[in-house]
Amino acid sequence: MPVYVITGVSKGIGYGFLKHLAPDPKNIIVGIVRDKAGTEKKVASELGECPNVHILHGDLTDYSSLKQAAADTEKIVGDEGVDVLIANAGFPSQFDAYDDIGGLGQWPEKIDEVSASLYQINVTGNIHLINLFMPLVMKGKIKKVFAISSGHGDLDLVNLAGIHTNALYGASKAALNIIMAKFSVQYKNDGVLFLSVSPGAIDVGHYDEVPPEKMAGMQEFMSRMATYAPYFKGPVPVDEAIPLLLSLFERASVQTGYAGAFVSQWGNKQWL
Repeated sequence: MPVYVITGVSKGIGYGFLKHLAPDPKNIIVGIVRDKAGTEKKVASELGECPNVHILHGDLTDYSSLKQAAADTEKIVGDEGVDVLIANAGFPSQFDAYDDIGGLGQWPEKIDEVSASLYQINVTGNIHLINLFMPLVMKGKIKKVFAISSGHGDLDLVNLAGIHTNALYGASKAALNIIMAKFSVQYKNDGVLFLSVSPGAIDVGHYDEVPPEKMAGMQEFMSRMATYAPYFKGPVPVDEAIPLLLSLFERASVQTGYAGAFVSQWGNKQWL
């Protein structure tokens, strides 16, 4: 029975993974969230009784909560270990989402504040998560660790498409990619796959929260994406995106050359 540990399953992509995997009783899913009670209620209401789904509390800004989540997971899975760890939870900053980096300079204190949160959640928090769960991953049969990253962390895409937004967010995801590569170097000979994946443009509600004063920046970003990828029609629904990601997760391995890589949902450098 494959054992999945997934962070951030309360909504968005994380919930999409849970929703897709839960119907198969052979899958054991451990979801780690900040709001345990709320997520359990949502799962019961929308998915019904799922004895193979376990929701645990864990916060990427709270090391002790992650340590407890790892201990609780061990109680659930025992010697089976963890087959697939998906580091999905993250901080999608709206502060820098629709402005160029020069324009952000008028809010220096906010740059410091948001950058600190982005690094703590998207980078340091995932370092702690992975370190704490590695003993369980080493017991698993599949031994795969995935991090949900972003095309905003790819230098070639930024330069080729002229992406001027998401500077702070993109920097945190680029840092996450490096961290995953470092883990890969350490554990590759043990047969553990570490892979950073950009899920593509997925409609998780972020575009519903754009304030009027940021609308021009969003439209400019979408225009540049359309130039980079003329076939791009906008973000896809979560339910459409998840099967593609899981297909990549299944076929990616150390042996097939994905160790320590950073790829798109297609398994290559096609970001949309």
